[in-house]
Amino acid sequence: MTIPVDSAWLETCLLAAVRITAFIVIAPPFSYNAIPLRIKGMLALGLALAMTARLPVPAAVSDTGPFFISLLLEVVTGAALGFLVYLVFAAVQTAGALVDTFGGFAMAQAFDPQSMVNGAQFTRLFQMTALALLFASDGYQLIIGGLARSFDAIPVGAGFDLAHPAQVIATATTGMFLAAVQIAGPLLVVLFLADAGLGLLTRVAPALNAFAMGFPLKIMLTLSLGGLLVMGLGHVVPAMVTTVLGYLSKAAARG
Repeated sequence: MTIPVDSAWLETCLLAAVRITAFIVIAPPFSYNAIPLRIKGMLALGLALAMTARLPVPAAVSDTGPFFISLLLEVVTGAALGFLVYLVFAAVQTAGALVDTFGGFAMAQAFDPQSMVNGAQFTRLFQMTALALLFASDGYQLIIGGLARSFDAIPVGAGFDLAHPAQVIATATTGMFLAAVQIAGPLLVVLFLADAGLGLLTRVAPALNAFAMGFPLKIMLTLSLGGLLVMGLGHVVPAMVTTVLGYLSKAAARG
């Protein structure tokens, strides 16, 4: 008994799985190391099977060389789209790093092997909060939807011009730093004003040794106002998901 296998359909499914796997390895929240590799592989294969049903099936590639070139193109496509998602959500982690630096927590840095993040308390707290909000708000479903729409703009095995996605990545990098400053900006201004006030107090009354109170004061301000920033992430993460979808559509529009 023989089971007929459509080689063209199988190649399309494999190419789609390669793009999705490259995307999942890089893009949050799927890249989180706490998710087992087996689950990531099953997710990539399941999504590939679901998307192959709606993709046009090209003719099967008879030569090995062109097929490996198509595989490489899919890896590059998935990695580029995943890196766009990573850049947008890196703004939350960068904002936490700014809070740690200005609040005096940067000396307590530690490496988190689960998230592959080397940072202090607020860096990891912001990153984990954003990750939890992505799942709680179903933002990950919208990201998967954006990945699925990329197959309409960039068919499997077709490749795309890297010039436009590179421009979108440069724009996303600039937006990442701007968003990080906007998230942590209010607390940074308060900490700067606290330092300025202590400096003026030291000049007016040197005997008070006001700078000795600077470290505990900045810790108190950071812990008090940092909670407000964490609460504000509930509004920031959905906006970031919308930004991700815009970047994904731009990167694939002229691919």
